[in-house]
Amino acid sequence: MEAPPSTNKLQQQEFTLASVTDLSSSSSPSPSSAVATFSCVNEVTELRFQESESAHGFTFDLSSTQLFKLGPLQFICVSDNSDSVKEDAFSRGVVLKFSDEKESKVFSDSFEEWTKDAARKGSSLPNGTVSDGKSKFDDKIEAASAKMYFHYYGQLLHQQNMLQDYVRTGTYHAAVMENRSDFAGRVVVDVGAGSGILSMFAALAGAKHVYAVEASEMADYARKLIAGNPLLAERITVIKGKIEDIELPEKADVLISEPMGTLLVNERMLETYVIARDRFLSPNGKMFPTVGRIHMAPFSDELLFMEMANKALFWQQQNYYGVDLTPLYASAHQGYFSQPVVDAFDPRLLVAPPMFHVIDFTQMKEEQFYEIDVPLKFTASVCGRVHGLACWFDVLFDGSTVQRWFTTAPGAPTTHWYQIRCVLSQPIHVMAGQELTGRLHLVAHSAQSYTINLTLSAKMWGPGANQGGILQTSSCKLDLKEPYYRMSQPQVYPVAQETPAQPQDIQIQSDDLEELELLQQNANAQL
Repeated sequence: MEAPPSTNKLQQQEFTLASVTDLSSSSSPSPSSAVATFSCVNEVTELRFQESESAHGFTFDLSSTQLFKLGPLQFICVSDNSDSVKEDAFSRGVVLKFSDEKESKVFSDSFEEWTKDAARKGSSLPNGTVSDGKSKFDDKIEAASAKMYFHYYGQLLHQQNMLQDYVRTGTYHAAVMENRSDFAGRVVVDVGAGSGILSMFAALAGAKHVYAVEASEMADYARKLIAGNPLLAERITVIKGKIEDIELPEKADVLISEPMGTLLVNERMLETYVIARDRFLSPNGKMFPTVGRIHMAPFSDELLFMEMANKALFWQQQNYYGVDLTPLYASAHQGYFSQPVVDAFDPRLLVAPPMFHVIDFTQMKEEQFYEIDVPLKFTASVCGRVHGLACWFDVLFDGSTVQRWFTTAPGAPTTHWYQIRCVLSQPIHVMAGQELTGRLHLVAHSAQSYTINLTLSAKMWGPGANQGGILQTSSCKLDLKEPYYRMSQPQVYPVAQETPAQPQDIQIQSDDLEELELLQQNANAQL
């Protein structure tokens, strides 16, 4: 068959299919040969399938239809606006198989031309009008950030980094395999599938079918990896696209995803996770993970504080090749303290028991992620200087058989998330038993991250404390998008590996700065 004509008005086209399988059939779907016809009826652009050996046929409105390639000869075509007689049908899907690869290619090209024609007629898609080509994701995320994000996750080396986080990958594998009853015979949607590893875990657990949805170029690698595991591949469909844009032929019994970022919410993938819940999860369906918690505690770390403060000393030079740099010192100092620190730290640095904020993925609305406000209240267990707030997260896989937690806590096996610390430029002095209050305020921004506003205050302590009042207050504003990855830097002191000793206060005096600089020079020399 010739390629579709380039005229403005497309001519009716017919394609002979080796088989068509209706996935929306109430009975067990069985393939049969059919004819697919592109046409325009009463200004509505349609794709009609007519089975060869029966009078049965059905029509898709191309303004709400998508085509996904499963292989050289096979496609899946889905629409949420077909002429299905089932009023409660979520959408309709068919699997198309061609006998000739050339015919398959021409059909794909024709589909693209006809859907463009439907768009020109002013038709609309479920996620908004197609006239501007923007989805809900595009409306809230700036294009440059999205491009960088999908480029990053489209590279195998970054997927390898996550796969080699054996705490992460092993916990997901255990959570799925220990809860086989939640997956066996069920339809699963993998949200942000990446390499497809979680999709294959679900298939190994007996899933009826898995839709692996991935928006980056990693979808092509996932398709290749899954095809290399043929016993699993027949039950996995890779769909390249955003959750906000794609359509599926059926509701899901289970959602599985790894949507967590630094501080749990970074990268704003959790919003996509709950959008998938609202669009695709059947009532009483399962979500893996189910609940997340952000843990917080004040910490004391003189070495980290001095490291942060010393970075800006460069700008205190008054004769840098004849130039006075000091006018920029204050800005540089503020800039360094606006970076959250990502590293693994000794839990003995915490000066108070932690508290946590719960985010229930089964209940949280997308809009509730735009601004997260957490009131803080701690009671210091030791005397010392509080240099900021340490944070980490954990998530619960609430399976029917086993409830399994995954944690990034200090002292637990280290993950690629590490922990995160917000460092105050003005530390607070506290005594054991003194109360600390404050606020952690997270505001989402269009670069797929959050602005962090932190305030900590030490309340009155000792005689007269019952009268209330604040003795000291310190605040900072940080950009979660621009952290300081301290784990890539040389460490001037080792994390204790021996038998735990009694906690010791670390005091850094001004007289010790020369010794600290010598330690740093030695550490650099060893690299």
